[in-house]
Amino acid sequence: MGSRSRHRRIGGAPTHRADRRWADRVQPWSGAPAATGLAVLAAAGIGAVLVHPAGAGPSVADESVSLRSQPSAVAPDGLFVAEAATENAGGTDSRFLAARRDDAAGQVSRGTDRSGLQQQAEVQARQRIQALSRLTDRAEERADELAAAQWVVPVSGYDLTAGFGETSSLWSTMHTGLDFAAREGAPVVSVTTGTVTSTRYDGAYGNTTVVTLEDGTEVWYCHLSAQSAQRGQVVAPGEPIGAVGSTGNVTGPHLHLEIRPDGRKPVDPFTTLAANGARP
Repeated sequence: MGSRSRHRRIGGAPTHRADRRWADRVQPWSGAPAATGLAVLAAAGIGAVLVHPAGAGPSVADESVSLRSQPSAVAPDGLFVAEAATENAGGTDSRFLAARRDDAAGQVSRGTDRSGLQQQAEVQARQRIQALSRLTDRAEERADELAAAQWVVPVSGYDLTAGFGETSSLWSTMHTGLDFAAREGAPVVSVTTGTVTSTRYDGAYGNTTVVTLEDGTEVWYCHLSAQSAQRGQVVAPGEPIGAVGSTGNVTGPHLHLEIRPDGRKPVDPFTTLAANGARP
């Protein structure tokens, strides 16, 4: 055919033999060489670029190498967070890394919260202790107040022989107190808290000790055979102040008790004692 080069049609287009031979030498990458190349690139730490035929999506092999390790960042609490070089089609890698970051931050936050909660608990515990201490002090003060306000019967082993307001030839007008008949020398105690303001012999009353309460009320203990409390002494409920006797105008040993609000006109001792929880 002379000097013409020989050619044939492939798919309708003329192709020279030289062109065909060149085309035969250029082949698409096979799976094995590509995987080998990717392994080398991954080992070198420079990543991998996958070439896909037009219109084809990433293969399983592509996904297996889409994530590589970068230098790790150390979270504040010591956790290591791996960085991804690429993201796969579904974004699983980015969500995984975000979750790891959130978890690391959450653990740091929880550690901080625990420290703050512990400090708050310690402060609250100290406050409770202080509040309980104040309540205890107040309870003790109240107990002292109640003890001071307590009233008792002034003598034991007695018989009531005359009441307030009675009339008789024994008294010029009427009886102004309450009589507790008891054996000679029986202890006489203060009915409540007060200060001894008088210890004297007072005519028909005989030996008399007067105890004045905080509100000015006077309590008279009369006909005593002995007086053990001293003037100016503060006495508590039930504290001995003398002994039953028969001094003054009497028909036998007994305690004559009078109660005089503001130190003036006497009132019924029976009613006063009963009103304060010391019913004779």
